[in-house]
Amino acid sequence: MAATATFRWLLVMPRAARGSAVRVSPTGEKVTQFFTGWWIIIDAAVIYPTMEEFNHSYHACGVIATIAFLMINAVSNGQVRGDSYSEGCLGQTGARIWLFLGFMLAFGSLIASMWILFGGYVAKGERDAGCVTLM
Repeated sequence: MAATATFRWLLVMPRAARGSAVRVSPTGEKVTQFFTGWWIIIDAAVIYPTMEEFNHSYHACGVIATIAFLMINAVSNGQVRGDSYSEGCLGQTGARIWLFLGFMLAFGSLIASMWILFGGYVAKGERDAGCVTLM
């Protein structure tokens, strides 16, 4: 009888009062990281407004990666497998092509960012920024 009363109390009692910490969902953490990354990009563009201080073309890879991120997350597993309730514009084939283009943009921006890293820092002889960041 006492165990049943304790179990009922745990169901009614709030989680914070039971001693466990309030957890942030993994989705909330990722949204926070995404927002923080864009905040840093915008802040760098505002603090260094001229091209002599900071080359703004370095941000292009981040913008393309963001577009790829949105393209990949716009397609559900059901659309790729053909299990969705609506066919959409092009159906299963269109979803697969859209997903493939999203992955191409993502990997292309990753490769381009490494190219910019080596071209902008390592090829000029500045070992501090390029090699340390990559390794």
